[in-house]
Amino acid sequence: MNHSNNIVPLEMTLYPGCQAVLPVQNLPTNPRYHASSECWASFGELSAYNIEHAEPTFLHQLAVDAYGAQHAGGQSRPITTTFSLIGMYLVHEKGFTGRQVQLAHMQLAKHKFSWITFDPPNQTGTLTVVDVLQAEAGAARDQQIREWSASVWESWSAFHGWTAEFCQKHL
Repeated sequence: MNHSNNIVPLEMTLYPGCQAVLPVQNLPTNPRYHASSECWASFGELSAYNIEHAEPTFLHQLAVDAYGAQHAGGQSRPITTTFSLIGMYLVHEKGFTGRQVQLAHMQLAKHKFSWITFDPPNQTGTLTVVDVLQAEAGAARDQQIREWSASVWESWSAFHGWTAEFCQKHL
């Protein structure tokens, strides 16, 4: 009996935000991000890896900020995008570690701000969480997280000046 005729093609989806394409899994979404449920699940997989991996500079913060900026729009909250841009600015322009960014976020969270809503760029980076997960666990994946974050930060170049000014004023 030939079972090759019984193969059902997978329905694919284009993720809002990052534009990655993966099979539809009909998983729960997170309204905090402009992302499909499949993309959110991929980020959950990366988060689990990062927490288990326990990289000492807290590389997970780079992933959180890259994901937040890459999936801005829709119902995402302005604070999410703002904190993502601030985190990536501090890492890529000021040489902060993920742990230092986390502390900066905690410092900012103590104050009340009227967060602005950003219009995301048309292309929010050349890499996605899916690309990161395809890298071999360990040093290669850690490097891929850094490159993903850098590509997302670069895509938001129209807001680099605003982010630098905000950080200089409030941090």
